[in-house]
Amino acid sequence: MSYSRHAATPSVMSRRRHRDFLKSLLIIFVVGGPGCGKGTQCRNMATKYGLCHVGLGQMLREEAQRSTKRGRKIRDIMQQGLLVPTGLILDMVSDSLLSHPESSGFLIDGFPRELEQAKEFERIVGRAPNAVMVFDCSMETMVRRVLRRGQVEHRADDSESTIRKRLETYYTLCEPVLAFYQQKNLLRNILAEEAPDSIFVKCCLVIESLQ
Repeated sequence: MSYSRHAATPSVMSRRRHRDFLKSLLIIFVVGGPGCGKGTQCRNMATKYGLCHVGLGQMLREEAQRSTKRGRKIRDIMQQGLLVPTGLILDMVSDSLLSHPESSGFLIDGFPRELEQAKEFERIVGRAPNAVMVFDCSMETMVRRVLRRGQVEHRADDSESTIRKRLETYYTLCEPVLAFYQQKNLLRNILAEEAPDSIFVKCCLVIESLQ
C-alpha cells in the first residue's frame, strides 16, 4: 500500500499540536542582567498566580554540571561569560514548556538573550509573548548582588571579572531585543533597585493587567 507524499508525518503533526498548545497560554518573558532579582520575583509570581516558572539560567547551570559533551560545552561557555547558542537555548525552552501541559501560563526567566532568539521563538511558536518584563537595575548593584550570591552558593561562574563580562554582553545584546519588543508595545519596565516587596507589587500589577 502506498501513502500520499502530502500526508502529514507524526513529527509535523506533533509540532502543530505544540504550536496550538502554546498559542493558548499566557507567556511572559522576564529579562534583566545577572543579579537584577528577576529569579526571586518569578518564583513569587509563579506561587501567587499558579504559573510555571522556567528559569533559563538554572536550566543552563544544571546542564553544565552534567558530565556530557553538551554539559561540558555549556560549562566552558558560561565560564567565559559568553552566551549559549540560540538553537540549544530554544530546544531547552520548548522542552520545558511542553513538559507542563497542565499550566495556564509561563514566566520564562532570562529569555530571550538576543534578537535572534526573540525572532526564532515567534517562528517556532507562531506568536509573540503576551508581555516582556524588563528589570531595570544599575550595573554596580547587580555586580554586588551576584558576588554576594556567589559566596553563598559557591558558584564558579560568579567571579567579579566574569560577572562584568556577562553584564557587558547582556547590555550589548539586550538593546535590539528591547527595541524589537518596544515596537510591539510589549515592554513592561520594573525598577529593580527597590525593596523586594515593592518590586513584587509592580510585578503583580503587570500580571493582573494581562488576565
